[in-house]
Amino acid sequence: MTNIKINNVAVYHPENLVANEFYLEHFKAQGEDITGFLNSMGRNERYIIDNNENSLTMGIEAAKRVLAKAQLTGKDIDMIVFSTQVPEHTLPTNAMFVHHEIGGASHTMMFDSNANCAGMTVAVENASHYMLSNRRINRALIIGSDANSLISNPEQAFTYANFSDAAAAVILEKTADEDTGFIDAVYEVDSANRNNIIYPKEGFSQTIGKKEHIVFTPFDGAMAIPVACEMIEQLLKDNGLNIEDVNSFCLSQFALSNILKIQNHFSIPEEKIIYVGDRYGYTSTSSPFICLNEGIETGRIKRGDIVLFWTIGAGHEMVAMLFKY
Repeated sequence: MTNIKINNVAVYHPENLVANEFYLEHFKAQGEDITGFLNSMGRNERYIIDNNENSLTMGIEAAKRVLAKAQLTGKDIDMIVFSTQVPEHTLPTNAMFVHHEIGGASHTMMFDSNANCAGMTVAVENASHYMLSNRRINRALIIGSDANSLISNPEQAFTYANFSDAAAAVILEKTADEDTGFIDAVYEVDSANRNNIIYPKEGFSQTIGKKEHIVFTPFDGAMAIPVACEMIEQLLKDNGLNIEDVNSFCLSQFALSNILKIQNHFSIPEEKIIYVGDRYGYTSTSSPFICLNEGIETGRIKRGDIVLFWTIGAGHEMVAMLFKY
C-alpha cells in the first residue's frame, strides 16, 4: 500500500522587517488608531518585499531551500505546483520559471493553482490524491507564495497592516509505509461571501493595466469558526481519531482571535498550537506551512506526529486536512 508523506518543508521571508510602529503611525496620519486591531490580529512584526522581489522570486527561493534540505535536485521532481493569489505571470505559468531555476526534468508535470489563502493546503491535498493515482509521479514540489503587499490597500488596515509576504515549499513523496503521510481532508464552501474580498473588483477585463488594491468589505469573519470546528470534528470522526490524538495544529494565521476560539472550543493545550503570526504577519496561502516549518525547526513536530491543518480562502472556501508527519 502506497501513501504520500512530507519529505521536507522550507520557507522564505524577505529581509525587510516592518514592525507595528510603522503601521500605527501610517494610520494615525489618516486619523485612525489601529492599536486594538493589531492586538486582536496578534501582530508585532512582518516581512515585506522590496522592489526586486515578488511571488515568483520568493517561491523560487523557497523551492531551492527545500530541495537543499531534502538533498534532492530538480531532476528528482516529477510534479511542480505553484499556488498563489498574486501571480507574477499568467503566461507562462510561474511553475515554468521554477522548473527552469531548479533544472527540472523534461518529464515534469506542472501548473499554477489558486484557492486564495487556502491555496497551498488545497494544492497539497490535491497533489496527494493525484500522486496515488499516477504511477509516474513519485515526488511533487508544492510551492505557496504570495506577495500580498503588492495589492494591499494603504487606506485599509485589514490588508495593509495585517497581510505580509512569504513563501513556503514542501516536497511530497510516495512511501510504502502505510502508517505515515496523508490521511484525509474535508472542504466547506459558502459562495454567498464571494464579493467580500475581491481583486480586481471590476475584473481584469475592465481594469487590466491599472493599479488596483484588494477590496476588503468588513464582515464578521468569526462566523467561519463554528463551521471550522464542525469540519475538524467530522474529519477526526471519519478517521477514528479524537482531538487528543492530534499532536500539532497548523491553522490559518489570519487572526489570533480566530485561533484562540478554535483552541478554546476543543480545549487544546497551548503547546499544540503553532502560532507564528506575531512574527511573520498573515502570509495567506503559505501560512499553515510556515507553522509546519516552525514546529519542525523547534522540535515541537516530530516524525510520526499527527498534524491538523485548517485554513480559509476568500469567497469563502475552507479546508481541513490531516497528515501523519
